[in-house]
Amino acid sequence: MKSHPLIMLLCATAALAQSQGPLGSQSPMLKTPTTLVLVPALVETRSGEPVFTLTAKDFVLTDDGIDQKAMVEEDNGSQPLALVIAVETGGAGARQLGKYRNLGPLIEAVIGNVQHKVALVGFDSQSTLLQDFTPNLNAVGDAIHDLTPGDRGARILDSLRFSVDLLRKQPPAYRRAILVIGETVDHGSRTTLDEALHSISDTNTAIYSLAFSSAKSEIANESSQMFQSSTPGPPKGCMSKDPNAAPGSSENRLEQAFDCLSLLAPPLRVAKMAAILGEDGLRRNVPENVAQLTGGEFFKFNDARSLERDMLAISHHLPNRYVLSFYPLAPHPGFHAIGLRLKDYPNLVVHARDGYWADIETQPAAAQ
Repeated sequence: MKSHPLIMLLCATAALAQSQGPLGSQSPMLKTPTTLVLVPALVETRSGEPVFTLTAKDFVLTDDGIDQKAMVEEDNGSQPLALVIAVETGGAGARQLGKYRNLGPLIEAVIGNVQHKVALVGFDSQSTLLQDFTPNLNAVGDAIHDLTPGDRGARILDSLRFSVDLLRKQPPAYRRAILVIGETVDHGSRTTLDEALHSISDTNTAIYSLAFSSAKSEIANESSQMFQSSTPGPPKGCMSKDPNAAPGSSENRLEQAFDCLSLLAPPLRVAKMAAILGEDGLRRNVPENVAQLTGGEFFKFNDARSLERDMLAISHHLPNRYVLSFYPLAPHPGFHAIGLRLKDYPNLVVHARDGYWADIETQPAAAQ
């Protein structure tokens, strides 16, 4: 029996996706245009309780292995806060919106009792300001509750750059932070990771990321259809145009053919699931990278309960972070590795960014 060309093409595509390995493991570098380097740090007990009674003399900070004279910003948690909440409404994020409906009170917990301004951005193929900066958290909660699904796009890096541009206009006395809620994979951003991080460093912005696995979400959707014995197709046949489709909507005929054939041949759904895994392996976990490189935090959630738990963790950590600063004693252009540890507290755990990128060579700070 002669194989159908379309089936051969689909199987070859799935096999190619599985054969591709992950991209190079080299991490993108955070660039800084100034000699002053900021190092946000979280110190916890081994049970996860934040510790906020330490001083500069308790830390040992190195730059490329050279000890640095570090300072700790005093009373950082009481500074005003400008926060952008960026929520993925498109792509796989459209199926997650129900988990976000009641996040309003948790946003209030994250902010704490400080002067604040909060804005809401929704992103799919475009980034849209859904709620401008406001101190009214009820307005922010209502905007989150009323989120609607977007298109198939999920341009995370574009949304970060958009959010940074919003933060750039806020008063310099405000701490700046972005809370990103979406999937792990960027789809179609024109902004590179390096460009996004460069703009983020210009405004000293920390990023906190809450993400669901893109691959798991897609596979769950495929699995649910795989085990339905009577998946309905379009009224006039699986390759016909759906009369109930929204006016002006575009159809991917190859994908429709794939889904159509898989109604008759369920093993093709297995191939599609493998292809999704292969695509996910080719891309970086963007939310985790930007959180680590900016001194924020990354959490992966599976459902509304775990999302709420992670939000509460951020509410405990955000006001209790140390912000260390130093002038490099041996500056040079290129990547600098940061090391941060405690002198006399072996039972405490320190979380901090592990490097930065210097654009240009600068003169060493004068001895003090």
